[in-house]
Amino acid sequence: MIPHTLTIAGSDCSGGAGIQADLKTFSALGTYGMSVITALTAQNTQGVQAVHAVPAAFVTAQCQAVFSDIRVDAVKIGMLADTAIIAAVADALREWRPACVVLDPVMVSKNGHRLLADSAIDALRWHLLPQASIVTPNLPEAAALLGCDEATTETEMVEQGRNLLKAGCQAVLMKGGHLSGSNSPDWLITPQEAIPFTAPRIQTKNTHGTGCTLSSAIAALYPRYKNWPETIAHAKTWLSGALAQADQLDVGHGIGPVHHFYQWWQ
Repeated sequence: MIPHTLTIAGSDCSGGAGIQADLKTFSALGTYGMSVITALTAQNTQGVQAVHAVPAAFVTAQCQAVFSDIRVDAVKIGMLADTAIIAAVADALREWRPACVVLDPVMVSKNGHRLLADSAIDALRWHLLPQASIVTPNLPEAAALLGCDEATTETEMVEQGRNLLKAGCQAVLMKGGHLSGSNSPDWLITPQEAIPFTAPRIQTKNTHGTGCTLSSAIAALYPRYKNWPETIAHAKTWLSGALAQADQLDVGHGIGPVHHFYQWWQ
């Protein structure tokens, strides 16, 4: 059967990140996509101008509508905005217990706009990390979740990933794009092992939505491969192609999106 994948995240009206990037990723990777919108953002390639959080009760209503009627094979969670929305999503996960939950702890946009209230970080840590099959933080997000300094080496990345496991999630993908160097190192950390995924850093300014796209690719592919190493390897290979072809698009005047449909659009 074609997998059904649900994204619970914020909307990006410019189409490069958030719900829009997730649904494009689901389609590109052959899954049926659904969405629960947690926030509306007024943003473009140059930044976020405004954020409107969806009332938590309406987030609950959206979750109930999807889970009560449609098989959900994997869930990707992105922008959650505030504590009330985190509580609503956590309650829905406890009620419906989806088999795979990919948590991308979105906190700050690429242009530096805060997308999660500081007061909500503890709620994310205590209520959602224990329900996550895998969490996919970049280095600033991992540091915020742990209340520590940002990792500056791969050894520190692995150590922080292991500390995140203690919060209750089953696996961690530490994303090392913030490190300097010609390669971009990621590390998969599970209770059994730590596996590096290193790829050449692709030279493009058009990286808007990269984190959303990777986490949604992992959610889309996990029902196919049923293990993290294969899932992440295929997700990163696909994302590398989307980054390598991003300059084919001509979207906006700032940081443009990756090319989700590079395999089909000529």
